[in-house]
Amino acid sequence: MKDASPQTVYLKDYTPFGYTVEHVDLTFRLSPDATRVISRIRFAPNPAATDRTFFLHGEELNLISARIDGAEVSPEVTDKGLTCEVPDTPFTFEAEVEIAPARNTALEGLYMSNGMYCTQCEAEGFRKITYYPDRPDVMATFDVRIESDLPVLLSNGNPGPRGEGHAEWSDPWPKPAYLFALVAGELEARSDVFTTRSGARVDLNLWVRPGDLHKTEWGIEALKKSMRWDEEVYGREYDLDVFNIVAVDDFNMGAMENKGLNIFNSSAVLASPDTSTDANFERIEAIIAHEYFHNWTGNRITCRDWFQLCLKEGLTVFRDSQFTADMRSAPVKRISDVIALRARQFPEDQGPLSHPVRPESFQEINNFYTATVYEKGAEVIGMLKRLVGDDAYSKALDLYFERHDGEACTIEDWLKVFEDATGRDLAQFKRWYSQSGTPRLSVEERYEGSDYTLTFRQTTPPTPGQAEKAPQVLPIAVGLLNPNGDEVVPTTLLEMTEGEQSFTFPNMPSKPVPSLLRGFSAPVVLDHEASGEDKAFLLAHDTDPYSRWEAGRSLARASLIASILERTEPDAAYLDGLKRLVTDPALDPAFRALMMSLPSQNELAQVLHEKGVTPDPDAIFEAVESLLRAMAERWRDVLPALAEEARVSAPYAPDAEQSGKRALGSAVLGLQTRLDGGAAAKAQFENADNMTLSLSALGALVRADAAEDALAAFETRWSGDRLVMDKWFGIQIMLAPPQVAPDRTRALTEHPAFDWTNPNRFRAVMGSLAGNHAGFHRADGAGYEILGEWLSRLDEKNPQTAARMASAFQTWTRYDDERRAKARATLERLYEKPGLSGDMAEMVGRMLG
Repeated sequence: MKDASPQTVYLKDYTPFGYTVEHVDLTFRLSPDATRVISRIRFAPNPAATDRTFFLHGEELNLISARIDGAEVSPEVTDKGLTCEVPDTPFTFEAEVEIAPARNTALEGLYMSNGMYCTQCEAEGFRKITYYPDRPDVMATFDVRIESDLPVLLSNGNPGPRGEGHAEWSDPWPKPAYLFALVAGELEARSDVFTTRSGARVDLNLWVRPGDLHKTEWGIEALKKSMRWDEEVYGREYDLDVFNIVAVDDFNMGAMENKGLNIFNSSAVLASPDTSTDANFERIEAIIAHEYFHNWTGNRITCRDWFQLCLKEGLTVFRDSQFTADMRSAPVKRISDVIALRARQFPEDQGPLSHPVRPESFQEINNFYTATVYEKGAEVIGMLKRLVGDDAYSKALDLYFERHDGEACTIEDWLKVFEDATGRDLAQFKRWYSQSGTPRLSVEERYEGSDYTLTFRQTTPPTPGQAEKAPQVLPIAVGLLNPNGDEVVPTTLLEMTEGEQSFTFPNMPSKPVPSLLRGFSAPVVLDHEASGEDKAFLLAHDTDPYSRWEAGRSLARASLIASILERTEPDAAYLDGLKRLVTDPALDPAFRALMMSLPSQNELAQVLHEKGVTPDPDAIFEAVESLLRAMAERWRDVLPALAEEARVSAPYAPDAEQSGKRALGSAVLGLQTRLDGGAAAKAQFENADNMTLSLSALGALVRADAAEDALAAFETRWSGDRLVMDKWFGIQIMLAPPQVAPDRTRALTEHPAFDWTNPNRFRAVMGSLAGNHAGFHRADGAGYEILGEWLSRLDEKNPQTAARMASAFQTWTRYDDERRAKARATLERLYEKPGLSGDMAEMVGRMLG
């Protein structure tokens, strides 16, 4: 394993840094192998600190010189930083270091991507640029000078003097080092202007490599929509003269919110109808909004320490979800968020990687950029908003911005704002931040006389380090329908605070059918022993879109589990009820497409595991395929009309209306392919005039194992477009028949275009293998073996991306003895590898227990 065990950091041990930073001056003399960074930092003793040890973080730096108030000093230097004696009064520390961006394959700090200089400093990358107290609670203003012959030289803040071979930037807003950014390269920009509601002019630029300018229009428009929405909904204006976005090919994350200079993975900002799908357009719109919204929830107000990461990420994910709901379909967005939460966060919460929304400790902070921090963190914000109401939420947010602007805050600060604004005691609600695991909510119904009573019980299973769980505050949205399908009690929010609690609805003339957890009002697993008839009734009549979708999902899940365990035929009543809904032209096509989707194979494996049944990935795959074949056969008569209804005759637009139609058409095409062997998909592929239609047809052909010619044609056409080729790599693994998925993966690693050092390409291949449930868990262990081999290789170059990809193994203990043995052997080989990174050692160690 790792040569030196990583040190554990604990929330309880937090102490403020001994010195404040009043201002930072940086000069960069760029060179691929010998960049000089000259820092001039004004320090002052921190009156709030008790420890005055002067320690500056620094890694992989070659120190040339160091001075204090102009006098040369000889600090004690280790591979983690430097220490030295300093005055008890304000002083200026100067250092000159040399770094090698071209050799920085970890993509943290200052590195190079296709000849362009780029930075990524969150969480702890700035320490690879110069010596500095690299922690989020140290905030300062920055002035930056960049010296290079490259034509575009960018940093945070507002532009200053520029001359031949140099440019200067000044950021007037105090920020932590993790928000520092620098970009230099041969770039061109799509430019625009935004006028704030107070009349200030903001110059907007989206910088790209030459040849990508035609993919920038959507990004600029999404940015302007985000800026206007944040003014209208949250009252937040932008605060600099310029807002720059840069697209970078080599990037570990989706994007980064650096103040005034957002850096984006190319896949998260570049879009055109020829090369991007509707899903790409929606994702780009959301990510641009997310990073822009960070300007206030993350930049102007940041987190005191990395344990508070959810304070900026959970809140900003919640805000970008609100934005997408407003821009598109709120019900479809909510259901999509629930699907993603169950696919990513629930398995994390229920396995060896479980941790609270605010962790108590970590070894490598990069490993806690997780679905729990982001998505569950957003759900916690949503619950808080439901509990206090829309008006109180707005009042609390205004107070938050007023009280904490320019500060580095904690969850306690956040909750105190809501307590002061609403008068509520949120001590129990705070458990959502400290308890890990997904609560399970069971319910019993009782109807006596005219009183209808719902009794709820909540339990949270033990998780690593937390055996005992206390009751949570659960907002449970409930509606009641009478036997005719009329809503007799509209959506009512029940607030549960005990382990068991009953709520009575009087004067019910007949026993109602409950619609529970409307809008997915709390991130829990709902155990409700409703009959198939009641679920079918809700599928037909429920007025809440989420609950209607969940009723269909529950019927599908029950049919699939019965097929797996008892070899039963697919539920005909469910298929007929769903058919009536899907063919209803009054319903949103996007909603109908979601109704046609089935529970994921991973979700079914978890359900079986919770029932005490060892899941068989092959049996799960066959059950899903059997249900889809039955759906296609039973709907044979309506599929042509549905396909025609989904056809779009207008010029392509990635808006909600057209995207919804194409989503419905893609779902229909998947069923048609099971009837015609791919004839309709082949015709669509040959005639497609946009990437959405082309890729959905290609996917249908891959599923049918009839895509050889189409894959070759696709590669020939798009071999010069790196982002489209990521799609080509991924789709033929993700949708491959499971028995061939590992072999196809290994073959594609031999393809000349498989650049495994590029995070997007690595994720396209290895992430797609992990996403092919039965393929990854193939009985002979081939899926485990190939992923383990490549994780080991990537760990030497890019530990951050490798460690995140290792989470594919987090559910390994729920399978049969032979699969467990093969998965464990792979993990143990990784763990025992000499020189394993701290990132990977922590992840694998936790999964091995």
